[in-house]
Amino acid sequence: MALISGIQQVGIGCADATETFTWLRKAFGLNVKIFDDEAKAELMIRYTGGEVHARRAILAMNMNGGGGAEIWQFTSRTSIGGSKVQWGDYGINAVKFKSTKVESSHSNIQKNVVCTKPQKCPAGNLSFLVNDAAGNQYQVVNDKSWFKNDDFMQGGVCGAVIGVSDMEKSMAFYQKGFGMHNVVYDVTGKFSDLGEEASNQTFRRVLLTFDNPFIAPFSRLLGDVQIELIQALNRDAVKAYENRFWGDLGFIHLCFDVSNMSALKANLAKHKYEFTVDSGDTFSMGESGGRFAYVEDPDGTLIEMVETHKIPVLKKLGFYLNLKNRKSGKPLPNWMVNLMGLNKVKD
Repeated sequence: MALISGIQQVGIGCADATETFTWLRKAFGLNVKIFDDEAKAELMIRYTGGEVHARRAILAMNMNGGGGAEIWQFTSRTSIGGSKVQWGDYGINAVKFKSTKVESSHSNIQKNVVCTKPQKCPAGNLSFLVNDAAGNQYQVVNDKSWFKNDDFMQGGVCGAVIGVSDMEKSMAFYQKGFGMHNVVYDVTGKFSDLGEEASNQTFRRVLLTFDNPFIAPFSRLLGDVQIELIQALNRDAVKAYENRFWGDLGFIHLCFDVSNMSALKANLAKHKYEFTVDSGDTFSMGESGGRFAYVEDPDGTLIEMVETHKIPVLKKLGFYLNLKNRKSGKPLPNWMVNLMGLNKVKD
């Protein structure tokens, strides 16, 4: 059976990986480096102009719970940006970060990082928006699935807001392809939580989740998933990542953590969604290893899938978790997952 453990990470193309890691660490507590390596992205030439380019990549996690960020910087070329992403543009419009107390997260971000002023967070509000210096948009939302258990916790990634051109086609992609059958809401109108610039525009918004069985290796850490699809109804949207390479500035992909990639590939193919990239067997990702693949949503937004085979725990001692031959069906013990926290970067 194919299992989606959660969101492993969102890819963020940047000009300076060190600066981006520092900002995300201070804003959202992504203070554990799973890996930090430099290599050539040989299998991604379909999305990098037919040429192999070199990059530096950092996978940063928050051990309270939630997915991480794959901070991605070209080292063989200068990354380019694009026009400002508007709500409904085709691609990742915003990344959702989880919190037990949204108001406390709002206060911490204002205190700890340089950013555009966070959206107001009135008492009782369950979300707010904030942009980093590069213009990437983040939404902090309330969530109840956690790896640790403290009164206030800022967590990692729990979802994304993705602009689409045809809501029915996009819903089918996530429901049939990935089993996200739960429709939390399906609403049309004007929405104050999208900010002043979008206050006079009309959108259709659909929030999808799935029943996470919490039986895959990292499912307890990664937690639940929220995929919000947004369609602009009174303006002509554009592709958010038009005329740029994968890896250029902005949100480059959303990555699901997968158990049994072959079964997932077969299920996607059954519904006419084909892999565009597939590493096949174990592929070295610097200090980690696994099988990775990509599929495009109906608008060309890149969804990555990773089946983790090896992950560093104590790199200095050469201690790694080897998951390749582990039978799926239950999560890793908490103590074993907690070992990844030994790679925490201290302030």
